[in-house]
Amino acid sequence: MSQTVQQTPAADVPALATTVVTSWKAPIAFAAFTLIALALAVFAPREGETGFRLTETTDVIQITTISTPTMATLWTVVLLLALATAFSAYLVASKRRVPLWLVVVFAVLFLIGFLTWAAAGATIPVVGLLFGSLSLAVPLIFGSLSGVIGERVGVVNIAIEGQLLAGAFTSAVTASVVASSTGSVWAGLIAGVVGALVAGLLVGMVLAAFSIKYFVDQVIVGVVLNVLVLGLTSFFFSQVLTPNSATLNSPPRFPRMPIPLLSDIPIIGPVFFRQTAIVYVMYIAVVLVYIGLFHTKWGLRLRAVGEHPQAADTVGIKVNRTRFWNVALAGAIAGLGGTFFTIGSGIAFNKEMTAGAGFIALAAVIFGQWDPIKATLAALLFGFASNLQNTLAVIGSPVPSEFMLMLPYVVTIFAVAGLVGKVRGPAAAGKPYIKS
Repeated sequence: MSQTVQQTPAADVPALATTVVTSWKAPIAFAAFTLIALALAVFAPREGETGFRLTETTDVIQITTISTPTMATLWTVVLLLALATAFSAYLVASKRRVPLWLVVVFAVLFLIGFLTWAAAGATIPVVGLLFGSLSLAVPLIFGSLSGVIGERVGVVNIAIEGQLLAGAFTSAVTASVVASSTGSVWAGLIAGVVGALVAGLLVGMVLAAFSIKYFVDQVIVGVVLNVLVLGLTSFFFSQVLTPNSATLNSPPRFPRMPIPLLSDIPIIGPVFFRQTAIVYVMYIAVVLVYIGLFHTKWGLRLRAVGEHPQAADTVGIKVNRTRFWNVALAGAIAGLGGTFFTIGSGIAFNKEMTAGAGFIALAAVIFGQWDPIKATLAALLFGFASNLQNTLAVIGSPVPSEFMLMLPYVVTIFAVAGLVGKVRGPAAAGKPYIKS
């Protein structure tokens, strides 16, 4: 018995409509910053020239300082910003997305215009600005890597602040004690790094135990841990470290280790390749976390647990055990970032010295869409915003100091608020897994 199947002609099959979801957020933001630049040019003009020093006197290769007329440059930037705004509005009206390169170009143009206006009659040390930005971003990058691992595996790590603070405290004390008792600076530095790793690991294990085994709300546990670490470190600082600062709170500092040839490249060399061992470890950590998450069996299992723990359990993955040890690993990474506050900078431990860096790192995780590379770039942005206030204060900028102090946090709010609703975190993040 034969059966004839009549096929519908392709022409009669309606094509699936594809809808490009666009948003007016980018054109509106572009217009707002364009108006800010225009207001500076119209209501607060500044005469003179602005210099951009691209090399230091000790650099092997010297580049001539670039001097630009302040107002001419600012008006040119305003015109280019207006064109970019109009182009972005045209793209959105045409149901097309605003490309990332346009956002980057717009940000660079606005920054050039703002710096030219703010530093009129002075010279901006570009290398110093970028070097300081990277330095301030180091603990943020370690913290954001910790947050990415934690949330990718399904646990919201609000305790990054406490892990950074615990790492800073332990590294300072351990390095001071070992260096003074052995007489070896490097022994003290290595001991400080190990102590910071252990301290961050322990805080991460406490977070994992309460949130995974006892099903306590992860946000509440993280907040409590932050308060606990802050209280403990403040108590020991006042009662133990202050009376014995010579032996317990005089940490050695990692020396700068320039990489031959690479450190002589103009601008890039002094910024990236004349750093300390902690910064080089940070480079390696970013690469390892990225490769591990997206190109290894460990990363596949980690992401499966964070996205669909029931399915992961079905194929034999131990969900809670995977979460526990990866949250502990995330804590150790954040603890390592805490070393930058003390032995990474040669500064004695002080109360609340992390100053909310953990929360900015958590914002970098969201801004970076739970991707280690993007989170690192977001942390660099926040580090640049933090160092910009220092640079402008040194050159005598007319920008109010109060505004510059709040600039990093304003950037954080705008960055995160602009992405809320556009990005989706791991599906099971923040949800305890109870095996049925």
